[in-house]
Amino acid sequence: MKQENALFDDVLKAAPGDFLTSWLSEATQSGDSASVAKTAPQDAQELLDSLQEAVRADADLTRFDDDAWSRTRSVLAELSQSRAAQGASAGETSYFVLAIKRPLFAGLRKLLDGSPQHAFDAVWAASTLVDRMAQWTATTYQRSREDVILRQQQELLELSTPVVKLWDGVLAVPMIGTLDSSRTQLVMESLLTRIVETGSELAIIDITGVPTVDTLVAQHLLKTVTAIRLMGADCIISGIRPQIAQTIVQLGIDLQGIITKATLADALSLALKKGGWVFSRPAR
Repeated sequence: MKQENALFDDVLKAAPGDFLTSWLSEATQSGDSASVAKTAPQDAQELLDSLQEAVRADADLTRFDDDAWSRTRSVLAELSQSRAAQGASAGETSYFVLAIKRPLFAGLRKLLDGSPQHAFDAVWAASTLVDRMAQWTATTYQRSREDVILRQQQELLELSTPVVKLWDGVLAVPMIGTLDSSRTQLVMESLLTRIVETGSELAIIDITGVPTVDTLVAQHLLKTVTAIRLMGADCIISGIRPQIAQTIVQLGIDLQGIITKATLADALSLALKKGGWVFSRPAR
């Protein structure tokens, strides 16, 4: 076993209980939440076990990307994902890993009190290793947060583009907010799926909640209408306010062949007439 690895092993096994206590005491300085603090002892123990395993396997302390450190990287990845889900910050998560320096350096100092040069080399190797661990943790945390954000964005898109059955054979999609390529794709997939499921012959796309309509938005609408027609259904676009109508004319956007209405109520009324429905008020 390499000299640095042997020293590390001696420190880690000398007094495991005291080592963990010192580590956790330092880690609490980051002000972890109650849920994170509750799992800290278990996280620290699991990480310590993985470190001992790699050190005793004579892993290179300066090459944290080697296969010998795969279990440690896996433990750190799970730690990052768990803490990201609990709302801990990247700084708090990294600090938990960096806090191991305190008991580690203290143990090395005791073992090498009479050998300054060896102590310096050992501390440098220890510092380099822990810093690499903290960097790995921060990187994994960032990826975890990005995954959470992407998932939340997808869920919000699905919530903001519901496909509603207004009547037999009539579906409606109330659009709210900006209409971009990814959202258009989601609307198109959801709407076409519902057309097949319900056998609907007419779909209403209501853009009352769309703040502006430019050339790109119009292109997205035209693509959606084309896809609906390819499924054998027809489409009505409602929510054409005066400002939007002026913008469409000024931009020279061609909506010929597409039925448009000012309000969703007007579009539904037309849809029912096209479906052969006739309504009348009872005489008073």
